[in-house]
Amino acid sequence: MKFKKIFIIGLSVLFLFFSLSCSSGNKKENESKELLVFHAGSLSLPFKQIAKAFQEKNPGITVKLEAAGSVASARKITDLHRYCDVFASADYKVIDEMLIPEYANFNIKFAGNEMAIVYTEHSKFADEINAQNWMDILLKDEVAYGRSNPNDDPCGYRTVLVAKLAEKYYNLEDFAAKLLAKDQKYIRPKETDLLALLESGNLDYIFLYRSVAQQHHLKYLLLPDSINLKKFELKDYYSSVETQIRGKKKGEMITKKGAPMVYGITLHNDAEKNELAVKFLDFILSEGMRIMEENGQTSLVPSPTKTYDKIPESLKKYAKP
Repeated sequence: MKFKKIFIIGLSVLFLFFSLSCSSGNKKENESKELLVFHAGSLSLPFKQIAKAFQEKNPGITVKLEAAGSVASARKITDLHRYCDVFASADYKVIDEMLIPEYANFNIKFAGNEMAIVYTEHSKFADEINAQNWMDILLKDEVAYGRSNPNDDPCGYRTVLVAKLAEKYYNLEDFAAKLLAKDQKYIRPKETDLLALLESGNLDYIFLYRSVAQQHHLKYLLLPDSINLKKFELKDYYSSVETQIRGKKKGEMITKKGAPMVYGITLHNDAEKNELAVKFLDFILSEGMRIMEENGQTSLVPSPTKTYDKIPESLKKYAKP
């Protein structure tokens, strides 16, 4: 009887060990079929469509998307030591300045955009606003406007740069300081956080990328090329203004000069060994670029990069030395 009891206990232990081993194996197998993507908020809609298309072509694969301001996303890696397979930034310089070389080896420039002033038909002065009077309208006491946080989001520091360029372009004394001092309670972590406030009527106007305005079928005012950060030909003019944001370390500041809008994308260092991560990035930079353009973002593939030699061989066709 005693022997039988010991035998049963032994079998139970073996069964439990076998179950845990299988569970661990299945977990690892499942993990290998999941991809985590940190991306700019302005990429939310196109990346959702790209992930869906990729998953349809690769059954059993799960692409998890995590949106945030690009600087905040980078800090998840540098400060919180979180891992992601793919990192896509609304400003390619975030990758250069915050991730290379400790967390990423290369940077591929893949899409462009431009700044716009976005509103709805219910916004105050919606029937009057134009490229000549928007400065006066946004400064009115009865008008509320929103922007994203420069320390978290490229759209935020680009708003500051646009304000400074507008002051210069329209020859308006102290315009940037007045605009940036106004409505600070409506500053949010990323630009897409402002959409609900705009659509609910709490805000009349927001500074936002043109692509996001198009994706959400919102009204938007296009700004002159000397202000909108769109044209490569005006890069020297854009660089005549600058602002500062928090750097990687406490007390460190990074100077952001005006520059044409260029999105960058990379893999985490460890993800370069993951064939699935490389495959997904390849998909983004090929079939995914059609989806990007359908969502209002110009493809810049292939573009020159200083990190060309560090790009995996299968992805080098999407960049130039």
